[in-house]
Amino acid sequence: EAEHVKLGKMIWDYMRMGHELKKSDVILVFGSHDRRVAKYASELWHQGWAPWLVFSGGLGNLTEGVWDRPEAEIFRDIAVNMGVPADRILLETMATNTGENIKLSYQVLQRYKVKANSVILVQMPYMERRTYATFVKQWPGDKENTHVIVTSPRIAFHDYPSDDVGGLKTTVNNLVGVLERIKSYPSRGFQIPQEIPADVWVAYQELVAMGYDGLDYKMKAT
Repeated sequence: EAEHVKLGKMIWDYMRMGHELKKSDVILVFGSHDRRVAKYASELWHQGWAPWLVFSGGLGNLTEGVWDRPEAEIFRDIAVNMGVPADRILLETMATNTGENIKLSYQVLQRYKVKANSVILVQMPYMERRTYATFVKQWPGDKENTHVIVTSPRIAFHDYPSDDVGGLKTTVNNLVGVLERIKSYPSRGFQIPQEIPADVWVAYQELVAMGYDGLDYKMKAT
């Protein structure tokens, strides 16, 4: 197995938090270029984990110039096609980053008077930990009394590549970028700190030395 794949999987496994699903008030879905996130969130709604689906996302770095409509609208269409009633879906179409997803979705929930004392966050697998850490820091509601869990489509690292998200090298590069943010963003007030195991940080450093800079979040063919 190629070295970048082995190292990438170590970071991938760290990013997934393994939270157990619990019935909640709201399923909050973070827009991205991975439509499987919308499908998975719609399945969770059908399984009865929460009565409301909130899709959040304008055009972020992964979709700017690739899609011509906000991520939230594209995700909403997937949910409606999967049989989720439109009146159970709320949209937030302006956010361009994770912090905005959280703050602007809170405003939408307030506007529609939907309670959100318990929230299921749905993201791409490698964004679980960063999304959780950002939510706990930036949720404008009553953090002490808001129960939050994060989940993502049940896809193995080796099976993750798709036409939407690109190949494994792109995913490894994105993992490097996300881990860098998990380390640097708490000091900037964007996230709560997350302990990074020594072997995971070594994997990160080895990937950086191999030329994975985590900077190019755009979709690439390789």
